[in-house]
Amino acid sequence: MKTLLLLEDNLERVAAFRAVATNLGENWNIQLWQDAPTMLAECENYLENAALISLDHDLNPQPGVAGDPGTGLEVANHLAGYLPLCPVIIHSSNADRAWSMHNELRFAGWRVDRVGPIGDDWIPKLWLPKARELLAMTKDEVVFRKPDDHIIRLKRVFDSLKGLAIGDALGEMLAYRHAEAPHIIRTGLPAGPWFHTDDTEMAISVVDVLKLYGYVHQDALARRFTWHFDRQPDRGYGSMTRIQMREIIAGANWRDTAASAFGGQGSMGNGSAMRVAPLGAYFADELERIVEEARASSLVTHTHPEGVAGAIAVAIAAAMAWQLRNAPENERTRRLFEEVLRFTPQSQVRRGLLLASQTSPELPIEVVAKSLGNGSLVTAPDTVPFAIWCAAQNLNNFIEAISRAISAGGDCDTNAAIVGGIVAACDAGSESIPEDWRTACEPLPFPECNQTPP
Repeated sequence: MKTLLLLEDNLERVAAFRAVATNLGENWNIQLWQDAPTMLAECENYLENAALISLDHDLNPQPGVAGDPGTGLEVANHLAGYLPLCPVIIHSSNADRAWSMHNELRFAGWRVDRVGPIGDDWIPKLWLPKARELLAMTKDEVVFRKPDDHIIRLKRVFDSLKGLAIGDALGEMLAYRHAEAPHIIRTGLPAGPWFHTDDTEMAISVVDVLKLYGYVHQDALARRFTWHFDRQPDRGYGSMTRIQMREIIAGANWRDTAASAFGGQGSMGNGSAMRVAPLGAYFADELERIVEEARASSLVTHTHPEGVAGAIAVAIAAAMAWQLRNAPENERTRRLFEEVLRFTPQSQVRRGLLLASQTSPELPIEVVAKSLGNGSLVTAPDTVPFAIWCAAQNLNNFIEAISRAISAGGDCDTNAAIVGGIVAACDAGSESIPEDWRTACEPLPFPECNQTPP
């Protein structure tokens, strides 16, 4: 069924829209919102079937409803963070804001036009012909591939993302006292909110795309990366990522910016590994598929084979954490490393993982970090083997896994983000996250991530 997403607070206009919708063709449905905050919270659930969007700007509070109704510009700003999915009509009498909405969407590639609400019959006389014109110019494209168990998969994704965000925030907060991290974690952490870094911001974009499309749509992922960066650039992004994001925002193609990084060799940094654990959770029962999707997610920013290998290894580790949630504890580490090694391409990352698989959990953490790396070089080979070793040794103990990851120093927030995303993908690991850690961590833009498990 085709759906018109409508932001309109005037009930007489709503009735007129419903009357003319039948003239657009059969099987049309109207999804109505009378305030911007509610539309922002819910519209993603309807984008898959959206054939047309129509937005007012000035909105009045509805009787008996408290709170600011927001504006259509807020919705236009939000939609600009997505790839164009359907045409948009702006039907506001506020000319200045209507043009702001128009430009926000036009610059983001959406097909958008304006209709002035002039006269009592402007909806059938002006809006309907414009809707027909825009719809005639639209070609249907199948871009959604959500599996039948999409909702079940998202539960795993949100568990992993929450663990990743907590690890990221704690790693950032304790980085300059990393040697004391186990003691601080044991005796009492500072009160929240604990703010996350670019590690979580980029993981949120990965989750955004999986939630909407059911796979890694690379163009959509690049759009989400830049949209989040443009709104909060001070999350600790690395210098190369900043360059790439700014170039894409200025109009460059992400394929060019990723391929040209570091003199054309591509980035072998740990950035694609730090954000990918939720992807492994989503495809947790499809290991071969993970290789394809993790590679696709990496190539948007990290094209070097080492960067790609790091992303694949972490995604497989997260998947195995979920698969091994009911396995005997004495088998988990071995089996996780077996599958990670089986799917990780030949690379420095894989050689480090082989060494990690043979590294005793009884060794002092500084000895392990010296052998495997601790992210000080901010590369995948220097980060991923150590992070996966920390996670694999502590799949049923989130606190210990995070504590050890941070105590080694180096790139503490990224190490802990990778570890948190893997361990939380395991049911036991997710449940072992303390409730006060969940509430202290900065809220994430998914309500499911901010709820305490029953």
